[in-house]
Amino acid sequence: MQNLAGEKGLTVELQVFSVISWLIVLSLLQISLYPSLKKTFGSYAFPVAFPASLLAFTLFSWYCGLVHVPVHLALLPFIALLAYHLFFHHYSLDELKAEWRWETLFMICFFLMLDVRFVNPTISYAEKFMDHAFLASVMRNPVVPPLDPWFTGGFLNVYYYLGYWMFGCLGIVTGVPSNIVFNLALPTIFGLAALAMYAIGTLALDRCRWLPLLVLFIPNPSFFFQIIQGKAWSSVFWDSTRTIANTINEYPLFSFLWGDVHAHVISLFNQAFLIFLLFFAYVKWECLGTRDKCLVGIFTAVSLGSMPLINTWDVLIYAPFTVLVIALILRRTWNTADRNFSIKFLVAVPVLAVLSYLPFYLQLQTHTGGIGIVHSPSDPVEFLLVNGLFLGIIILVLRRDILRRPWLLLIAVPFLLAGYGTAALIVIPAGYTAMRVVTRKDLDFAGLLAFFGLAILFFCEFFYLKDNMGDTFFRMNTVFKTYLPAWLMLGTASFCMMGKWVSESRLIPPVPVRYTAITAVIVVSILFILPFVIPVNQNYGRGTLDGLAYLHDAHPGDAAAVAYLRTLTGNEIIVEAEGGDYTYYSRISSFTGIPGIIGMPFHEYMWRSDDTGWFSSRLADIKSIYEEPEKTVPLMKKYQATLLYVGAEERERYNVQIPTAGLEKIYSAQGTEIYRPL
Repeated sequence: MQNLAGEKGLTVELQVFSVISWLIVLSLLQISLYPSLKKTFGSYAFPVAFPASLLAFTLFSWYCGLVHVPVHLALLPFIALLAYHLFFHHYSLDELKAEWRWETLFMICFFLMLDVRFVNPTISYAEKFMDHAFLASVMRNPVVPPLDPWFTGGFLNVYYYLGYWMFGCLGIVTGVPSNIVFNLALPTIFGLAALAMYAIGTLALDRCRWLPLLVLFIPNPSFFFQIIQGKAWSSVFWDSTRTIANTINEYPLFSFLWGDVHAHVISLFNQAFLIFLLFFAYVKWECLGTRDKCLVGIFTAVSLGSMPLINTWDVLIYAPFTVLVIALILRRTWNTADRNFSIKFLVAVPVLAVLSYLPFYLQLQTHTGGIGIVHSPSDPVEFLLVNGLFLGIIILVLRRDILRRPWLLLIAVPFLLAGYGTAALIVIPAGYTAMRVVTRKDLDFAGLLAFFGLAILFFCEFFYLKDNMGDTFFRMNTVFKTYLPAWLMLGTASFCMMGKWVSESRLIPPVPVRYTAITAVIVVSILFILPFVIPVNQNYGRGTLDGLAYLHDAHPGDAAAVAYLRTLTGNEIIVEAEGGDYTYYSRISSFTGIPGIIGMPFHEYMWRSDDTGWFSSRLADIKSIYEEPEKTVPLMKKYQATLLYVGAEERERYNVQIPTAGLEKIYSAQGTEIYRPL
């Protein structure tokens, strides 16, 4: 029997090493790919190499997991590419120095969000238990499909798990433990998304190229409305994301500060990257050579192909958007020599996107509920408190079109008469934007992006995807998961439109570079200070990157036991107390990645349904294991469980009676015991 008390969290030295190791591997991936992109992407090659290399590493490591070889092998293509470019002197010190703005932007945004994680690091509420459970499962046993840590004998082929795989494998190759990886993931996502947004601004604008970055930094209008109402800071942030009745209206800033490493947040960098790729193809297509077009097509396919595995909701939006953009390129080049290649581009990208992760679809075992009709649409005022800023900017840009064709305003009347006032608000800018698509061949990409973002919002007023959320929250998930892509699209479009207006109007004179630099330094300094001033730590521990450090004070018995369990290798299965979703129960499987019999039961029910009656039987069996000594060992054998955990939560939840025969106590400390069947 072992008695391990454990340390009070991971040391500062280990945390610093983890950050350095993480950044070194990210830089290795990026710099190895960078020279291969210079000819195609020109001045955008450096920022493109960041997300492109991470998605490529994820693809390679996923196939390593599929064939059960070490995921470290996914680094070999990048090491080989780096050696090739070094051998042929494809790196220039002057060129690399010239890319300092991109590197600086990534580092600033990475450390800004690391600053936030430092003051709010804990894996302690909301979806964080689930996020770390999946991450720890991948890192403990990196196989495809990953093991479901909350359903013994099950796999994560019922859920989109690639984001957890991505950062789990980065954790494996960098040697960073999962409880620190958890707090390095969001800074990485934020930095990559910022690079893509600034690249879009650089591509679209001559001045104010930073404007699209605001998409990641600003709250919605409801945030300011809550402040005007005099609400407490904690309520202001939360209530601004619950503005439209019975739905969730998260925006990127909230998602990053809230701190869930969840699928909808992980996907943000890939969404921004795909928008950039499509924007680049849309404006540069005729200038690209055959090799360049192929490379753009490959990365577009990899980005699009990763979406169903990172956050499946995204592909429902970006697949048709990608086809639309390519179709418009085809329309533009129909009478040119580029027509044949445009046709191939239109066909090849969706096909390659599916083929890139084809085994995922063959393994997938999920349940869908079809499409339902919305009979109680959004309140127009609530809707404007979420999306009003972007709609206002777009309408201002379209004002001349509205004055030129005022009769088109009549398209809103049928929706008003039918009681869909919000749809009437949306259809006006959407209609005028669509008119531009029909009447102009030189439609700018921002207009196209705006139209598609509006189309998403319009769809949500009439349709929703069915799930098990009940009658009251019937469209909560649909609005939640589709409004974030709409925010990115509308925000990017409206700020690009605003930037063009600033350039064309000449009402605002150019600001000297030195003043711009001073302003940037002041703004960044304030942003670094804010997390220490504003209470974003949800009253949990702070001052560390170890997401489990708080256990030593809040749950010392679990802290020491988790430290012990994380040292175990091999195929373990644990029995622990179950106490519903969003609770501290099922915490041991979450903190260690060792599969338990059942955790987050309602989530598992949504993913798997209950065709075999597992829901009631698994919950009943756990209770019997703890309360009926004669059934303990037989039921553990039923689930092939190798560990029985008895801590404070188990004693609180059950009338614990552990048998004296058939079990060996292998751990005991601070009121926590762990047993293994003989």
